[in-house]
Amino acid sequence: MKVEAISLEKKYHGAVEHWQRHNFKDYETLLDQWEKYFPTDERFCLCAKLELGTSDTIAIGEHKGEKKRLEPEQLSEEEAAHLLAIIKAQASTEFGSIQQHAGTLERADDDQDRFWVLRVMAEELRHGYQMLHLLLSKDWSHVSRGVSGEQMVEEILSMQTGNHVLDAFNLDYDSFIDNITFAAIVDRVGKYQLTMQRICAYRPMADSMPPMLREEAFHLAAGVIPMRRWAQRAAQGDPFITMTAIQHAINKWVPRALEMFGDERGGETNVKFGFKDLKNREAQDQYIEEVQKMIRDINLRFIRARFPAYAPEQADAALAELERARGTHHGVRREDLLRTPDRRFFRRKGEPAFSMVGVDGEPFTDAEEYLRYLSRHLNEGYVASRDMRNYAEALRGVAAGTLAVKDAIMKMPKLKRVGGTCPCSKGVRWVMDGSAADQAASA
Repeated sequence: MKVEAISLEKKYHGAVEHWQRHNFKDYETLLDQWEKYFPTDERFCLCAKLELGTSDTIAIGEHKGEKKRLEPEQLSEEEAAHLLAIIKAQASTEFGSIQQHAGTLERADDDQDRFWVLRVMAEELRHGYQMLHLLLSKDWSHVSRGVSGEQMVEEILSMQTGNHVLDAFNLDYDSFIDNITFAAIVDRVGKYQLTMQRICAYRPMADSMPPMLREEAFHLAAGVIPMRRWAQRAAQGDPFITMTAIQHAINKWVPRALEMFGDERGGETNVKFGFKDLKNREAQDQYIEEVQKMIRDINLRFIRARFPAYAPEQADAALAELERARGTHHGVRREDLLRTPDRRFFRRKGEPAFSMVGVDGEPFTDAEEYLRYLSRHLNEGYVASRDMRNYAEALRGVAAGTLAVKDAIMKMPKLKRVGGTCPCSKGVRWVMDGSAADQAASA
């Protein structure tokens, strides 16, 4: 397939570069070392990419069989407003992910892992740039409630960890394990969202998805491959990495990842408008099955590393027996392996919001007992966070009957920060022309 590369208007391209300098300080280091770590891959381009030659026919929904829409005005007002919200949320996640990764990037104990994450960050920057292209290349004024393209860009680029659209992008990382687990768990949701949107009835959105999906495949690898290596190291007794530490990170991110699909009972609107081809629960079910397969693969590598003399069939049989009987195998317990948390575990949005359910589906009736349980199944850094304190406060209210679940959902997260890390963020003016930009750079 052919791809068209497009640059934003100079002032907007400059705004993204300005954001990068303050939020992604290792960007130039990545570019300088690109050929060393990615010698066979095309050099990174900060641009929007549109796939050429894709279908121009709407594949699903109430307009199935009609021509895809090329302009926002060709969508109904309700459709255009809905799609605009999707694009802005997508942009927020891309820039938010970079801010999260940056906090613990230097804690990587392996240079390859660090540069793989740097590449993920660069491609997230490009994906955010892609969404800005969708916002700026067409006129959304009829559904933007008077907000101009410049203002939408400013709003997105001024967000910090704590005020992004989706909860998963409002949590700080506690260690480099978060960098890796996030790529394997949360970026996998991104893959599902992009795949569903490949059929989008709005063609510029649909044409944006294939190039993003090809890059998203690397993001998953940047999480899964290190997790495999870590499991092998844990099996061999490495004192610096344990399966428990990996499991605690999985427990932190899987609940937030599931919530990225939206409430399990929703999603009909996206299908009706032809924006996605799966409803929320359908996509979430497929995602859970895929995560379970990934975790089983990692467990199998743990078994093979612990028992290197085993043939592949022996290792698979040993794992199957541990899964079935939940006993031990030559000193390895089922509890020593990774597992996918129950879909209701530690949820605060969606159908199971504020249910008190354990990793393996066990129910709790007392809020304090459940909070103690969470403290043992999440890493210490996260347990001590403001996010957990807010969750505990809301859970206690729900359990006591003083706070309705719907109101508790609205209270999460409450992390908003004032201002940002950029020196220009007091009354942020990201979009500037000529001399004004030069003066700001000098300042």
